[in-house]
Amino acid sequence: MQRLTLVEAEQLAQAILRRHGFSDAFVEAIAATLVAGERDGCASHGLWRLLGIVQTLRAGKVEPCAEPHVFDLAPGLVKVDAAGGFSQLAFAAGMPLLADKARANGIAALAINHCVHFSALWVELETLTELGLVALACNPTQAYVAPAGGSRPLFGTNPIAFGWPRAGQAPFIFDFATSAIARGEIELHRRSGEALPAGWGVDRQGQPCTDAAKVLDEGAMLTFGGHKGSALSAMIELIAGPLIGDLTSLESSAHDAGSKALPYHGELIIALDPQRFLGDQVEQHLARAEALFEAIQGQGARLPSQRRYAARERSLVQGVQLAQPLYDELMALLDE
Repeated sequence: MQRLTLVEAEQLAQAILRRHGFSDAFVEAIAATLVAGERDGCASHGLWRLLGIVQTLRAGKVEPCAEPHVFDLAPGLVKVDAAGGFSQLAFAAGMPLLADKARANGIAALAINHCVHFSALWVELETLTELGLVALACNPTQAYVAPAGGSRPLFGTNPIAFGWPRAGQAPFIFDFATSAIARGEIELHRRSGEALPAGWGVDRQGQPCTDAAKVLDEGAMLTFGGHKGSALSAMIELIAGPLIGDLTSLESSAHDAGSKALPYHGELIIALDPQRFLGDQVEQHLARAEALFEAIQGQGARLPSQRRYAARERSLVQGVQLAQPLYDELMALLDE
């Protein structure tokens, strides 16, 4: 294992991105997102993603110096055209107007179009919860996942995330794929040679499969919870695809044309302002939310993201560890 401080991890990510021609704005934004994933123990969304980022650039499927364009569509609607760049700058460009509209109206939506996406949604939601806003986000990806009862890839991993601000402590946030597991986790199993748990994927005949390579290259991933996860995944295809004028996962795969780049699609973010909904009763009702959280933990259950926050505290002191083969691959990117 190779141990890095968080500063060293960010410097490494920035150096690789700069070496491959990304603009200064993308270098800073992408590196911050990658280090956040690594810091919080989310290895599948951490520095490992640099390999896919560079591959996507080599395939000509991302614009390394794109400049997003913001459109004020309506009192409660913002659109940002990412212009083929990664989603981080598009979110940063649209977020202030989204927050203003949510405070003015109680609710507002941000649609990001024409972006390349690799990151966890909780990174964006934490930005909004820090402003005291409740938020939801979702997006399609590429066609990796079979619908319940099917055997061929149709849906993406289609993550959905929710954030609730909490005064004086970390927000309540969940962020999960509607597939049985994030695709990055299956990729990591392929790299390590570990067998997949049952229920993650099927082979080309639609039979249960624990071979990561066969699931990724020939078969399909599965949704969580059978028909329930499948229905949620279809919802995300619709509201973060056709509703905002962007691609479904199947269309994103067609755009990829076999290059195995990171997904190109859209993203939908909805922000709600408790202050606008509740007025002078806001503190009273937010206290009721805290009672709910205490009741959950009082039964010995944990809140979503608790493990991630614990990993963050450790990483701030101890730094992060990368497997030596991954570290060597990342260092090789600096020499190209």
